[in-house]
Order: sequence, then structure tokens, then C-alpha cells
Amino acid sequence: MTDPKPADPMQIDVDLVRQLAELLDTTQLTEIEVEDKDRKIRVARKAAPVAAPVQYAPAPQPAPLASPAAGAAIVAEVGASTPAPTADAVRSPMVGTAYLSPNPEAKAFAPVGARVAAGDTLLIVEAMKVMNPIVAPTAGTVTAILVENGQPVEFDQPLVVVE
Repeated sequence: MTDPKPADPMQIDVDLVRQLAELLDTTQLTEIEVEDKDRKIRVARKAAPVAAPVQYAPAPQPAPLASPAAGAAIVAEVGASTPAPTADAVRSPMVGTAYLSPNPEAKAFAPVGARVAAGDTLLIVEAMKVMNPIVAPTAGTVTAILVENGQPVEFDQPLVVVE
């Protein structure tokens, strides 16, 4: 009795596997499969885990103040330094990421205190790799920027106050 001839070891085309892995990265796919006459190659990666929403604990309440007048003075100071979003704030028309300048090395489109004309770009919101300029609806002065550079924004979120 003769032993059957051992099968040839599988020949792996490492370059092809690398090219397929790079293709996964550039296309954001999680799996790709190619097949020719004698072989079938499948390259897959696990999908990135989705982060759970962050939940913050409520802020501790300050101790009661000794006198109502002292409390009013502190409230006035805090109110003066923290601009409140107003009804006339320029709002995001979409979900995306807000950028205050055209690139990381450039100066901001419209910093606080800047005079803008109607139609001037205030910031951009990136959505699906498309940069969407958010423009001033009227001429005025930028009195508050309500988002940070690179911050995710929601639809209808207040972005900038122009008065």
C-alpha cells in the first residue's frame, strides 16, 4: 500500500493580502473576498466598537451663602462672563463636526469680536467628508462662539451669536 501524495502547501500571495487590507482601510469596509481559478481569499476585520454615550453625574450643589446680597453679586459675575445662547444664534443646519478655521494652522474664520458682513463664513461643519460653510445671516459683530473647534454638533444646535 502506498501513501497518498501529500497535498502541496497553500501558497499565500502576501502582497495581495496586503493590498486587500489597505483597500479595507481606504474604503472603511469590514470584509472583502476575492476569488480566481484555484483560490479564494477573504480579508476581514472587526468593526470598531461603538462608544456608549457618556453620562455625567449632576454637579454638586454649592453650600448656601451667608447673605442674599453676596449671592446676587456672585450670580451677576457668573452671568456676565458666560454668554447665554440666544434665540438669534446661528444654528447648525446638519449633524457633523464644527471647525472654526479652514485648517489647523489657519486663523479662525470669525473670532469673538470680529465684524462680519452678511454671507461671511463663520465656521464650517463637516458632514460625510463634505465641508459646509456656515455663513452670517446678517452683518454684525460675533459676540459668542458656542462650540469648540472639532466639536461634534447636532442639527439646530446654536453655533455662533452675531449681533
